[in-house]
Amino acid sequence: MVEIIELNQIKKVLKEIDVSQVIQAIEEGFVAYSQGKVVVPPIGEMIFKNPPGDVHIKYGYIIDDDYYVIKIASGFYENPKIGFPSGNGLMLLFSQKTGELICILVDEGFLTNVRTAAAGAVVAKYLAPKKIHKVGIFGAGVQGRMQLEYLKYVRDFSEVIVWGINEDELKKYKDEMEKKGFRIKTTLEAEEVASRCNLIVTCTPSTRPLLQAHQIQEGTHITAIGSDTPQKQELDPEILRKAERIVVDSRSQALQRGECFKALEAGVIRESDMVELGEVISNSSLWRQSEEEFTVADLTGVAVQDIQISKAVWKTITSGTTLWQGE
Repeated sequence: MVEIIELNQIKKVLKEIDVSQVIQAIEEGFVAYSQGKVVVPPIGEMIFKNPPGDVHIKYGYIIDDDYYVIKIASGFYENPKIGFPSGNGLMLLFSQKTGELICILVDEGFLTNVRTAAAGAVVAKYLAPKKIHKVGIFGAGVQGRMQLEYLKYVRDFSEVIVWGINEDELKKYKDEMEKKGFRIKTTLEAEEVASRCNLIVTCTPSTRPLLQAHQIQEGTHITAIGSDTPQKQELDPEILRKAERIVVDSRSQALQRGECFKALEAGVIRESDMVELGEVISNSSLWRQSEEEFTVADLTGVAVQDIQISKAVWKTITSGTTLWQGE
């Protein structure tokens, strides 16, 4: 019988899993992907204009694993104006041995947010400066919150500057995140983030650059995660030309979407300038080499992340915890 796992159950399950284990699972997924042990077909995609939104279908499997996963995730960015969350979706976990549908994770986009936040932590673990002056966040939404929570597992910091376009949204962000121990300053000026932060994460659906190359300081690391379609863009392509290392989660996807796609289109970088995150993790010579180095990571989201987070939830459910015995 197919198990249907609702969002409230999924959130309870994740409380049973240490965040560091989630980060480790995502890290292992990136390594397997770059070693050619993961089959990930091209992304299925629908782009909507009125109202603006996009739907991604990501799917794949790890060779010789027990499962394969199909994930559907949507983002409709005007939804908050009518009282709905911008993200939604679900994940389907199948047996790789029989094709049987094992469970439906009705996560409403939550697991996509979790695995994306964990990916941001993996990147920072290997590429962010050891000493963080301040963390800069572009985007005061769910991902802007979760990135901070997961970054705390790999770097010590407390001061954060958050950029947004809406004062009310920024106030809510500040109030909520200061209760979690972060010292938050909000701003409407990108320059303030660029000039004062040496770890910057961009997580918006912007279709125009939010940061310009001349604003970036020596020793900065930028993780760009918002540009997951060919239309989206958060960074001036010249930023990538300036970077001493450009890291992508998927080289093949970076040729078709994200910041690298825009920089390649502009002719300021070459495909050979990119290195995959899984390769970085496995090779210490590709880790951050100095506090003065400027690095960029372009994450477009890879199905292996969905595979790893789905498995983590399902394995916790089937491990016999009391959570699944009448709670």
